[in-house]
Amino acid sequence: MGAPTTTLGLGKGRLESLIDGIFATVMTVLILSLSIPTIVNATSAAVTSYVLGLGPTILSYVMSFMILAVFWVRHHNIFHFVARVDNTLIWLNMLFLLSIGFVPFSTELIGRFWNTEVSTVIYGGNMIWSGLCMEAIWLHLVRKNLLSVPSIDETVMARVNRRLLGGPALYLVAIVISLTVPGGTEIAFGIYIVTLVYYVVVSSVGRIMWRIGGTPSPQRA
Repeated sequence: MGAPTTTLGLGKGRLESLIDGIFATVMTVLILSLSIPTIVNATSAAVTSYVLGLGPTILSYVMSFMILAVFWVRHHNIFHFVARVDNTLIWLNMLFLLSIGFVPFSTELIGRFWNTEVSTVIYGGNMIWSGLCMEAIWLHLVRKNLLSVPSIDETVMARVNRRLLGGPALYLVAIVISLTVPGGTEIAFGIYIVTLVYYVVVSSVGRIMWRIGGTPSPQRA
């Protein structure tokens, strides 16, 4: 489009480098929740018991890592079509990264205390925060015409919005169930697993964007 790609001296490439670095750091830090304790006079039975007890922690690690991967690919695919950056977009991305940086804490919390309401709410709230930040970034890009693709019609907008908001909606349902239904925390944890499947299999924001741009989609997001 020939539009400038920078604002206030900050180029799109520099913002993408910051995002890549934070995602790489957070996805690496996640594994620290799987610490190995010192077991005195360790036996096979004792170690096996400990590993089995790590089940929820391991599952929460896998969930968070895969969801972060989806967020990163989704952000990458959308930013491929960003023609220019403005100050609001920069700060929306900072809020998004703030939510991403909180994921190791919420992941370890729900991994250790998966059947408590507070851990369920904090983890789900963290995921809702991240999803809504991504939606805010998308809406700002479209409304301020910061994309290098042709104007996006209402049908495409609705499709993208459904995919971006589907995850937060499922997390919200899980939180409500955990707070209102007996044994709701176990149900909520199951919904979190379903949400992971939704993110990985159903969500296709990146593919929609590549179709808009007239280029075959190399990735799904």
